[in-house]
Amino acid sequence: MTDEYREMNLKKVLLIDDEEFFCRALKKNLELKNEFQVLTATRGDEGIRLAKAEQPDVILLDIMMPGMSGTEVTDELLADPVTRSIPIIYVTAIINEDDIKKGAGISSGKALIAKPVKIDELVKKINAVCQVVNNP
Repeated sequence: MTDEYREMNLKKVLLIDDEEFFCRALKKNLELKNEFQVLTATRGDEGIRLAKAEQPDVILLDIMMPGMSGTEVTDELLADPVTRSIPIIYVTAIINEDDIKKGAGISSGKALIAKPVKIDELVKKINAVCQVVNNP
């Protein structure tokens, strides 16, 4: 199934967020654009497992999650050669980027998008991040 989606030129997106309703809604809205295959995980450890198994083009990652935070997920992904090059877009309800950096230890090299998510803005950000990765 993975190769089938890539042959159709769909970008594979992994969404890791503890809010199930948000995952379902964002998955549906992104897939309606006919540009994306969206996989979801509601726990950090599940997201890491999916990232290793599925090798998505981009990861959308919530910062504030119970159990394993978004920064802890990022640390594990960056430590693994299989997942370290997958771009991450942080999806957060925290609006101020300085607050995010201070509170979550996020480097400025990562992309951010605020909740509530504007689908068209997210699509542009996903496409931009994927283009940078594919054309370094």
